[in-house]
Amino acid sequence: MSEPVQPGALAGVRVLDLTQVMAGAYCSMLLADMGADVIKIERPEGGDDTRRMSRGSDVELSPAFNAMNRNKRGLAVDLKDPRGAEVVRRLARGADVLVENFRPGLLDRLGLGQEALRAENPGLVYCSISGFGATGPYAGRGGYDLVAQAMSGLMSMTGEPGRPPAKVGVPICDLNAGVFAAYGVLSAYIHRLRTGEGQFVDTSLLEAGIAYTVWETAMFFSLGDVARPMGSAHRLSAPYEALPTADGWIAIGAANQRNWERLCQALDCQALNRDPRFADNPGRMKHRIELAGELATRLRTRTTAAWLEVLENAGVPSGPLYDIEQVYSDPHVRARDMVVETEHPRMGTVRHIGAPVKLSGTPAAIRRPAPLLGQHSREVLVEAGMSAADIDELLADGVLLTTSAGDHPGAASEVSSPEPTEVSA
Repeated sequence: MSEPVQPGALAGVRVLDLTQVMAGAYCSMLLADMGADVIKIERPEGGDDTRRMSRGSDVELSPAFNAMNRNKRGLAVDLKDPRGAEVVRRLARGADVLVENFRPGLLDRLGLGQEALRAENPGLVYCSISGFGATGPYAGRGGYDLVAQAMSGLMSMTGEPGRPPAKVGVPICDLNAGVFAAYGVLSAYIHRLRTGEGQFVDTSLLEAGIAYTVWETAMFFSLGDVARPMGSAHRLSAPYEALPTADGWIAIGAANQRNWERLCQALDCQALNRDPRFADNPGRMKHRIELAGELATRLRTRTTAAWLEVLENAGVPSGPLYDIEQVYSDPHVRARDMVVETEHPRMGTVRHIGAPVKLSGTPAAIRRPAPLLGQHSREVLVEAGMSAADIDELLADGVLLTTSAGDHPGAASEVSSPEPTEVSA
């Protein structure tokens, strides 16, 4: 028998998740991993848009949906029906947190905005994630990770010099917005524990991208330098980039003088250390391209594995360039529990990315896979005090949907519904 899962740090915290796709769903997933009771609220027909991001038409077989919605319970309700909106208001009266990522103003029109819900539950932490935030001239625009990467400056400094614009290989603005939203929620929740007062948490994809331009913004603010693409190289230190070997690539981080000297000794190229061009970091940055060429000539004489052993023994930070398959074959990644399995009623055994933060007393846990569409509708509403007769009426009228783990609903048609603020590129 498996050991019982310990209560997480957020055990007892009730979160309503009115999000779709990535940024908001990632925020609530992080809270769920730490033990919060997260109720995923979806439209009855079609559900979250990520349910259709799969190779088939079955909304229960989407790896994209399962990746963002583990550890959550599922409620399917039509928010456009006044009775459906009232269901959410009822749940919000007893919730600690609500997370949503619709365009600003849309939930206000449905009576589910932060002012309306916090009037009935002053302690509610209401978190909104949008493309551009709740204020400012772009507040009403829809937001997408690609657009945020472009407008935050990230695309202008990603890729190789002279090549077309390139976005970061993952939807970094979506994901970072989710992380910042979770950070904001927890900060507001700690404030509520002290004062009893909830508040409005507002973040955006654009700000999530801008916040990651730490080095580049510092250089612009202090020196007026405008960052341009540099491939894998660092803007302030050299050598600090991926370099070719006899059979692949190796990432070398000789970012200070001591590591630079160790690198020269490990590669048996002390002449580079005596070269005036490379004597200190300003010189190495000025002559970075020549330096990379000199190092590559030496590194191409041996394999990546051979050089990794040499550099590890010399104390020079380095690592191989992995593809995603190699990442999850690495023994250290597995030792850190970064691959976790759950059993899904339709997909069978499903692997998840493990929790990236380890707490010694109240560790995060992957307790369950993503819910089927409406899987916990009846369970959640019974807990909220609704009668069986009222629930049955809403089910009969199509305002609610419930699906048991043994059902096979198959494909669901897409219908008109409030649109999410962002979609992962």
